[in-house]
Amino acid sequence: MGQDNHSGGDPREQNDDGGIPGIPPAPRPGGSPEWQPPQWNQPPQPQNPWNQPPQQNQWNQPGTQWNQPGGFPPHQPNQPWGFPGALPQGGWTPPPKPGIIPLRPLGLGELLDGAFQACRKNPAATFGTALLIQAVISLLTYLFIGSLVPDALFSPDFDDTDFESVESNAAWSVTGLSLLGVISVVGVLLLQGVLVVPLARSILNLKTGFAQTWRLCRSRLLALAGMGLLLTVAFVIGLAVFGVLVGLLVSVLGEAGVPVLILGFLALIAVFVWLGVKLAFAPAALVLEPAGIFASLRRSWQLTNRNFWRSFGILALTAILVSIISSVISVPVLLITSLAGAFGSGSGTDAGTVVALFALNAALTTFFSAIGYAFQAAVTSLLYVDLRIRREGFDLTLMKEQEIAGVTPDLVPGRHSGKPGDGFGGITPPGAGPAPYGGAPGTGYGG
Repeated sequence: MGQDNHSGGDPREQNDDGGIPGIPPAPRPGGSPEWQPPQWNQPPQPQNPWNQPPQQNQWNQPGTQWNQPGGFPPHQPNQPWGFPGALPQGGWTPPPKPGIIPLRPLGLGELLDGAFQACRKNPAATFGTALLIQAVISLLTYLFIGSLVPDALFSPDFDDTDFESVESNAAWSVTGLSLLGVISVVGVLLLQGVLVVPLARSILNLKTGFAQTWRLCRSRLLALAGMGLLLTVAFVIGLAVFGVLVGLLVSVLGEAGVPVLILGFLALIAVFVWLGVKLAFAPAALVLEPAGIFASLRRSWQLTNRNFWRSFGILALTAILVSIISSVISVPVLLITSLAGAFGSGSGTDAGTVVALFALNAALTTFFSAIGYAFQAAVTSLLYVDLRIRREGFDLTLMKEQEIAGVTPDLVPGRHSGKPGDGFGGITPPGAGPAPYGGAPGTGYGG
């Protein structure tokens, strides 16, 4: 009995750890409490996984490809499912800008700035070409006027008999002025057609020299001259038809036909402006695509469909800006030279002084006009490129040709790009995705 009293109870009533039933054992030092069976009338308490400390992500471990400098970034919480680091849906990437303009539809400021940048980066090809063409026209004009004006006109002994010699040259004067008009139109078309080459190359950041410009346009010069002759003949025929109609109205209505005559002149001006805008891009199409004379005229007509008023506004604004800037610079210079010639010659003004003064004024006028015409032709060429981007996705062709620009020194962008709207140089690569800005290759931008 004494032994049982000192034993402290039945060993079967003790836990394996030596504890008493109903009393949880003390936690072991340095360990975690073991799972305990639930007490009577109490539900079991499951372990909550959300309260567990976060486990370290094996993808963010040092040395994995996700944390390497060239690896892919980890998935962001607000990023849509898909490729790690992919752009979110509806994201926008700015278009490339290899040269003077970004490869997308352009605004007014970008057109003017791009034309200025093209002239600044290629001064010999732009201003040099304009100076050459204007110098030829001015020289022919100078020689023609000099052949008409007799030396006796500046003599104090000038009498009525000298007027007869001037009147006898009237027929030759009309013929010569007509020829000068044709030459002037051809010169303007040559300038617009030739300058589209350095401007198009500037879009891909390619510089163009003076000799290279004429070499790349050599095969199209005769076609440009033919286009100028054709437009001049059409202009003369239009004026002749209008003159006949005016004569009939005056003979039938008499004085009552004066208001009709005024309205007719205004209508004639409106028609010529409309045709000038519709056919303004024919020289650029003739050289850059290239196409025939009538195909180029038809091409310019198509490009201005649904873009007439925008094209008219940009061309008119450019002409006004060029006229204002040229007048501000040239008028004071011409006034100074005229005053210097008048005071320097004294009371007796001979023919040589007048001719020299006329030649100096003509040279200054040619210089300032050439600068203005070069900038105006650059804006027209860049507007032609913008219309092709809007209607045909021409920027896709430019992106494709940018890849070979470095290995093709005489590349003319768009010259061998196939039919309009074919996209990548006339060949659409297999598996080509949609064009940027939401358009499909060859569909343009809804312009």
